[in-house]
Amino acid sequence: MSANILVADDERAIRESLKLILEEEKYKCDLAADGQEALNMIKENNYDIVISDIKMPNIDGMQLLESTSEISPNTFFIIMTAYASVQTAIEALRKGAYDYLIKPVEFDDLLIRIKRLIDYKKLSTENRALRQRVSSETGYQNIIGKSEQMQRVFKLIDQAAPTNTTILISGKSGTGKELVAKAIHYKSLRKDNIFLPINCGAISESLIESELFGHKKGAFTGATEDKLGLFKVADGGTLFLDEIGDLPLSLQVKLLRVLEDKQFLPVGGTKPVETNVRLIAATNQNLYEKTKAGEFREDLFYRLNVVEIKLPTLNERREDVPLLVNHFIEKYCNEMGRKILGVDNETMKLLMSYDWKGGVRELENVIERAIIFAEDNVIKPDDLTDHIRGNVVEHGFPDSLKDALKSFEREHILKVIKKYEYNKEDASKALNIGLSSLYRKMEELGISTKAPRDSEQ
Repeated sequence: MSANILVADDERAIRESLKLILEEEKYKCDLAADGQEALNMIKENNYDIVISDIKMPNIDGMQLLESTSEISPNTFFIIMTAYASVQTAIEALRKGAYDYLIKPVEFDDLLIRIKRLIDYKKLSTENRALRQRVSSETGYQNIIGKSEQMQRVFKLIDQAAPTNTTILISGKSGTGKELVAKAIHYKSLRKDNIFLPINCGAISESLIESELFGHKKGAFTGATEDKLGLFKVADGGTLFLDEIGDLPLSLQVKLLRVLEDKQFLPVGGTKPVETNVRLIAATNQNLYEKTKAGEFREDLFYRLNVVEIKLPTLNERREDVPLLVNHFIEKYCNEMGRKILGVDNETMKLLMSYDWKGGVRELENVIERAIIFAEDNVIKPDDLTDHIRGNVVEHGFPDSLKDALKSFEREHILKVIKKYEYNKEDASKALNIGLSSLYRKMEELGISTKAPRDSEQ
């Protein structure tokens, strides 16, 4: 992979010798005699790498580094200094430099470092393109997960998406219910038509009927003209009703009729309006319990619940935390122009051990904040909030991320098995995995498949 490189140094002999070496390796190389000239060239050209002396007239290397990070965040910056100062190198790295060199520069060493940076950039670009391609091909959008629980969700999405069946997505706040609904839509035959989300709990009871079904002019005070309801606006596409449990009982009858007859009456209307909408509903409540309490119509519940997709909480799929962390780091680095490579082992242990009551959304907010305040190119425990550091459940996990994941998995499975008094079938259902998968996991993690005697418990 070729690269476009800028060398900035006020010593002519150094910059020209570097140009000679780089061009021999087939790199394109421009030269700048001071920081101001370099900055002007960076504004006008797209450089993959800038190699800059730290001591220059007009604008020094540190100032050039900061300006480059703002106007060209995808450019790698290498700082050169004649002063073998660790503090100087640390300051440059904190401000976004990817590497530093001590003068006199060893040319072989420089070429090795440049090749590494170019290979890294190529790999990063390929990975980003692959993720975008996979996302567009599968329709999974930003649903991240390799855990067994999430693989089951992906399978349900693939099976249900091509149909017109009504789907109920259940899960706590922050589990990604709308993302799943979007994935179903974009993998369906309706993908070229509208996906229309509405939160039933965010609209007042007096307005929601008009929002869903529309109204005729003069139907009520303020109805100065006809209005199309969302069931008509979404005609041919998908209507996503989030927090369906908050829908007033009076409207549940009308919703059931729409699902069964594919038509409805606008408020104040006398002529039925036909609609061809695929309905996906979502809730963070237990609708079955609400039906028993008389707060949700039983017939509507069963009509919505033709296919149910239950989303696990983040605490139930902790092995996905590293994937999500890396995803959010890349997302917010791109938005903010930061260069954060990842998190260190201690930080990952904290994130793996934290009780994520707010789910994936809470984790995303934590990573976004950490990127804002990170002083290095790796997120460390000090970059996290006191709340995260102070509310970790101590598990005594090992430093190795792979070993820590296994330790957590073993501990969690043991806890669930004990909870269900060593009934493997009940435990497997609670863990949301098959019975055979549970036995396999127990064998892999060294968990006895036999219940201990009472004296050993």
